[in-house]
Amino acid sequence: MNRPPVFRKPMFRPAGAPRRSRRPHPRLKGLSINHLLPNVLTVLALCSGLTAIRFAMQDRWEPAVIAIVIAAILDALDGRIARLLNGQSKFGAELDSLSDVISFGVAPAVMMYLWGLNNAGSLGWIAAMAYAVCCALRLARFNSRLGIVDLPPWAFNYFTGVPAPAGAGLVLLPMIVGFEAGPSLAGHPIITVPWTLMTGVLMVSTLPTFSFKGMRVPAHLVVPALAGVGLLAALLVSQPWWTLSGVGIAYLASLPFSVAQFRKLQRAAQIMQEPIAEPEAEAAKAAAEAGKPAAGPH
Repeated sequence: MNRPPVFRKPMFRPAGAPRRSRRPHPRLKGLSINHLLPNVLTVLALCSGLTAIRFAMQDRWEPAVIAIVIAAILDALDGRIARLLNGQSKFGAELDSLSDVISFGVAPAVMMYLWGLNNAGSLGWIAAMAYAVCCALRLARFNSRLGIVDLPPWAFNYFTGVPAPAGAGLVLLPMIVGFEAGPSLAGHPIITVPWTLMTGVLMVSTLPTFSFKGMRVPAHLVVPALAGVGLLAALLVSQPWWTLSGVGIAYLASLPFSVAQFRKLQRAAQIMQEPIAEPEAEAAKAAAEAGKPAAGPH
């Protein structure tokens, strides 16, 4: 009597039969905290910039400026933390630039227009738009050069043009001064319109500016530097608006020194790259300058 087979499929592959290729099951890879934390700080900076616009629409100027300061602090932290945790990514760089356009381009422009530029009519709106466009152009120029060295290696401590957070602080400087000196003078269109336009030009310029991220403090100045940070914190608590005004003026005054130091380093780099001239060529050049024939080899 014939019995049905116990196994419908053979347990063993016959000799010479082709093997079936097994496709690996795709595995979903999540993002680690190291990659997520810098992006979280960037989103918080974006939210702070949007909150500044809300405060400005409610004529709450002081909280609006504080929101921009918080956005600048978060923007400074996300890049540092990304490098410390090895969490840099193209997505994070793009998100950071988009956040900077809102927090340091659109938000300060809206704040300045609602605070003082609207008194200048169409000219004030043109100045506000010009500043926001210059901020977007600066960040677009930065994005287009991602992965490309913008400055030579010896200029690692410089930015090209005024960075976006510093530009936001500079364009808001008349408002910050007006908190203490009164808005009648600091918010006059004669001051606010040229100031806004000048800040936008500084952002898109090729002016070399200090970045301070590569600055090293000598060992004998570490304690005085920490004491200075404590003094600055005390001044921010007691006199925040005069302190922020002083910081903005000091940064503006540092621009000529940054240009002079950059040119000094540039000249030194050019001298180091020049080939060493031969003694005979130097003698011929000196003789030509003196109007005498150069002495040939004997």
